[in-house]
Formats: sequence, C-alpha cells, structure tokens
Amino acid sequence: MRHVRHLLRRLRDERGATSVEYGLMVAGIAVAIIAGVTVFGIGVNGLFASIPPNL
Repeated sequence: MRHVRHLLRRLRDERGATSVEYGLMVAGIAVAIIAGVTVFGIGVNGLFASIPPNL
C-alpha cells in the first residue's frame, strides 16, 4: 500500500510540468525559425539565379 501512495503522490506532482512546457515552446519556435529561413533562402536563391551573369 505504501508503494501505491508514493506512486499517486508522484503522479500529482506538477513541478516538472513547467520545464516540459518550456521545452515544447522552444521546439515550436525552432521549427518556425527553420521554416522561415528555408522559405527565405529559397526566395533569395531564386532572386540571385534570375540575375544574368556579367561577361
């Protein structure tokens, strides 16, 4: 019975939830930055590719 009470107490403990939430936010921001840089990079690459070479 003591083990069950200990397990239930640990399940109700929310101290680690904040770090998990911050981790998810950082991961989401990283994905947004990577997507933005990729889209921006493709646009810039197309812009430079359309410039004719100077002979």
